[in-house]
Amino acid sequence: MDTATPAVTVALHDGTSVVAESGQVDARRHGELLLPTVDRVLAEAGTTLDAVTGIVVGVGPGPYTGLRVGLVTAATFASALSVPVHGLCTLDGLAYAAGEAGITGPFAVATDARRKEVYWARYTDSRTRTGGPSVDRPADIAEELAGLPVVGAGAVLYPDSFPDARGPEHVSAGALAALAAERLAAGEKLLDPQPLYLRRPDAQVPKNYKVVTPK
Repeated sequence: MDTATPAVTVALHDGTSVVAESGQVDARRHGELLLPTVDRVLAEAGTTLDAVTGIVVGVGPGPYTGLRVGLVTAATFASALSVPVHGLCTLDGLAYAAGEAGITGPFAVATDARRKEVYWARYTDSRTRTGGPSVDRPADIAEELAGLPVVGAGAVLYPDSFPDARGPEHVSAGALAALAAERLAAGEKLLDPQPLYLRRPDAQVPKNYKVVTPK
């Protein structure tokens, strides 16, 4: 599952291929959409949650609220089912999906970070990240990524900085699961299910606020 971007996406993988997948793009309803999407995927696969033997969750980078929905849900399922939970960089899942769509050679991935910025990473191929993840203004990295295809919604949002924008725009839980299955089968250790924020949240405790206590 992944909720690090506006896409709320869930898939079920049997270790060989994706059995079922569902998702919806809605930046404001992660908490509302995730569990019904899980139910829909399980129903389509004709199975139940207690048959799940492991969980993979996108760890971002992404905005605070949406990202936490997926991470907390994954951790809760893992605890209730006594199964492992693995983290995977959301941008890696998008890069893998781009490879499945036919993109080869060096490219970059960019998602919307809001505040007129993008989360981005650079890849030599769909499985190999060579730079990032980072968060920057598109104009500040346009020269660095000049001549490269840039995959994802972040590229589509800023065509002046990323003229060779490519799909897919949004991450797919199916691609995330397939990449995780490959890496686990190869004996690789995945990330801990901890959020990649890359910057501080908007909501912070005010500094130098006045303390009022009764005398």
